[in-house]
Amino acid sequence: MYELNQVGEKSYYINSPAKIGIYLADDKNVYLIDSGNDKDAGKKVYKILDEKGWSLSGILNTHSNADHIGGNQFLQQKTGCRVFSGGMERAFTEYPVLEPSFLYGGYPCKDLRHKFLLAKPSVVTDFSDESFPKEMKIIPLKGHFFDMVGFRTPDDTVFLADCLSSRETLDKYQIGFIYDVEEYLKTLEMVKVMKAKMFVPAHAPAADDIAGLADINIAKVYEIADKILSICSSSVCFENILQRLFTDFDLTMNFEQYVLVGSTVRSYLSWMKDNGKLSAVFENNMLLWKRI
Repeated sequence: MYELNQVGEKSYYINSPAKIGIYLADDKNVYLIDSGNDKDAGKKVYKILDEKGWSLSGILNTHSNADHIGGNQFLQQKTGCRVFSGGMERAFTEYPVLEPSFLYGGYPCKDLRHKFLLAKPSVVTDFSDESFPKEMKIIPLKGHFFDMVGFRTPDDTVFLADCLSSRETLDKYQIGFIYDVEEYLKTLEMVKVMKAKMFVPAHAPAADDIAGLADINIAKVYEIADKILSICSSSVCFENILQRLFTDFDLTMNFEQYVLVGSTVRSYLSWMKDNGKLSAVFENNMLLWKRI
């Protein structure tokens, strides 16, 4: 873990729970693509850069999930580098309590205020700032989170953030986090036909062809949707839907999984309601979902 891998003339990644990209702007200056999940990750990244004699010019955040911005604060304080983000991701990176608050739907209890959901805040510079490395192409990758992006480096390496999961990850966790199902499927269809010399997803192996993996992720979305529709063959409340999913997929519920999977299931319900596959009615002061 935390080995440095070269995937292009100027592109590298550090193998970590969420891969950290490196773009070598010149012989000395580098930009990170994300920073890992906490201060310890930041320290390990800094050690790698120091051993290579590289100076950190900036961190380009793909999105604001804690496992991608957790090393920001340490690295920013250590080097004075800029942290770049945009859209709603910028707000979440500046005010990280927004992530557990959004997931829970209220003020998060202590069980949710930990480093896996609550990063340390960063001072953020918008992607539109003149100091952003213009040779880096920003690729919109909406769906997994609000305004997630990827980056294409000048040597044609594409960093894909969290829009793809490995088959092993999907088999283990079954229900990957999705904020907007419709946008996520559009992103997967776009990525499926994308060309590059190398693709680096955060949670799947680097590869020169990811069309097959995109298909696997698309199929998983429809599998989950069909499962929810089956559960909703009769009127059922959200908590019972969630319970059935955890039971049928042999998942273990805790506070973290409750909010991550629960938020995702609500996104599926919204998507299917908007597309005329589910109805929602209030009976005896309870919201019930039913397949149409």
